[in-house]
Amino acid sequence: MPELNHYLQLLIDGLSVGSTYALIAIGYTMVYGIIGMINFAHGEVYMIGSYIAFIAIAGLAMLGFDNLPLIMGAAFLASIIVTSAYGYSIERVAYRPLRGGNRLIPLISAIGMSIVLQNTVLLAQDSRGKAIPDPMPGGFDLVAGGAVSVSYMQVFIFVITFVAMYGLTLFISRSRLGRACRACAEDIKMANLLGINTNNIIALTFVIGAALAAVAAVLISMRYGFINPNLGFLAGIKAFTAAVLGGIGSIPGAMLGGLVLGVAEAFGADLFGDQYKDVVAFVLLVLLLLFMPTGILGRPEVEKV
Repeated sequence: MPELNHYLQLLIDGLSVGSTYALIAIGYTMVYGIIGMINFAHGEVYMIGSYIAFIAIAGLAMLGFDNLPLIMGAAFLASIIVTSAYGYSIERVAYRPLRGGNRLIPLISAIGMSIVLQNTVLLAQDSRGKAIPDPMPGGFDLVAGGAVSVSYMQVFIFVITFVAMYGLTLFISRSRLGRACRACAEDIKMANLLGINTNNIIALTFVIGAALAAVAAVLISMRYGFINPNLGFLAGIKAFTAAVLGGIGSIPGAMLGGLVLGVAEAFGADLFGDQYKDVVAFVLLVLLLLFMPTGILGRPEVEKV
């Protein structure tokens, strides 16, 4: 029984981290699903979101505000607005002028944008990490005696992640813009011929992806209480791994891939040590792609003519 409780605790911890990976991974998979390219600046957008949340929290604290809903609401709102603006700008500057040419050129442009964003934050905030206090200390026991516990912050992460993903699902499936996104993902040339402004839809996917990355940034920053200018690279690689695991281009796949990756990391850290959890995650990716090249929910790509 103690061993079962231990594994249950690992599962809960893995799902809480994996749900935030899923939020970031959706940004990769939406962009790839429509234009077939990877936005390698997405991780830095996530990093900027965490810094905006830190500035919002610190600013309100300096002004004497101590209302928790107000502080967290301001952190989410400021982070979403700023990162959405960055997502839109990246599409306009690094992608739109280069679409239609060699597919490697926008990729190089995105990597260059990633370096620019990272160094901009380094210049503005220096290289030292910043601490963010846990806004929801404490938790409760699922099993008597503390064998399995859940923190209030983990519950908050589950709730916010579920709301964000459910909202995105409703948007994609029921709204006019969501249907336009699906049409562009199926055949962007035909969508353009049918009168859909594909440039605006592509920009919208960058904005949505950046907004979801901002939500993940606020949640992870509050969960671990520490940010630095380099966290975007690793988070971006993890989210990209989650997107590929689930099936790049599939939104449900990105969600599932994030959860699988988070659980794999939690169990890998327990078996081999915390320093090897990243190795476990990438070994899982390699093994899965050897047997399922399109990922868990991915579909074989059909060349559109």
